[in-house]
Amino acid sequence: MFKTLIVEDNVTFRESLKAVLDTEFPSMDIEEAADGTEALEKVNTFGPNLIFMDIKLPGINGLELTKKIKGDNASIIIVILTSYDLPEYRAAAEEYGADHFIPKGSSSREELLKLVQSVLSDQ
Repeated sequence: MFKTLIVEDNVTFRESLKAVLDTEFPSMDIEEAADGTEALEKVNTFGPNLIFMDIKLPGINGLELTKKIKGDNASIIIVILTSYDLPEYRAAAEEYGADHFIPKGSSSREELLKLVQSVLSDQ
C-alpha cells in the first residue's frame, strides 16, 4: 500500500489536496499533519512513502522538517508545496533534501497528479 502524508497547517488546503488524491488514487493511504511535531509522529507510526510539505508551519518549519526526515529516512519522497515561489526557497528546499518543489499558486492540478503518478510508477 502506497502511503502519503500531507503536512499543511491550512485546513482547507490540506483537505482539498487529500480529496483530490483520494479521488485520483483511491488505493492510496493518506494521513494528515498540521504541524511539525505531528508530522514527525506520523512519519514514525504511519511510514509514508511520499510527503507533501508546506514550508510555513507552526513550530519547526517545513525545510528543517525535511532535513530531519531525509536524514533518518532518505527513501521518503518529499515534495515542498508552498505559496512562496522564491529562488531562495527553491535553493533551500534542494539543500535540505526535498525531491520536488511545487508552487501552490502556479501549479495545476494536472501537474500535481502527474508528479504523484511519476512517484508511484518509480516505486
